[in-house]
Amino acid sequence: QLQLVESGGGLVQPGGSLRLSCAPSGFTLDYKAVGWFRQAPGKEREGVSCITGSGGSTAYVDSVRGRFTISRDNAKNTVYLQMNSLKPEDTGVYYCAARVSGLCVLSKAYKYNYWGQGTQVTVSS
Repeated sequence: QLQLVESGGGLVQPGGSLRLSCAPSGFTLDYKAVGWFRQAPGKEREGVSCITGSGGSTAYVDSVRGRFTISRDNAKNTVYLQMNSLKPEDTGVYYCAARVSGLCVLSKAYKYNYWGQGTQVTVSS
């Protein structure tokens, strides 16, 4: 079964940091764009960040720009989302997704071919 596996979520206090990881099962992330999406209770899923297949370009939603950093390690076949200065409004289930095209598309989740099951991030004191 081709899917992505997220890890690294948890409970953190406001101002804290977490690093999420996304690794594929049954395929490689080579040349594929990867995005991170999140969904808070009662809200629609939103694109948070994405990275192109080459790793040469990234994109962020305005609310996380300057606090989150997306990166990829092709040798480890893994994409990361480093989240710093976390806020309560960052709380939600975070999903990673990959698309066969190497181009980053942050606002169109339906363009992604592979999805993970999600990892919970809770920012609370």
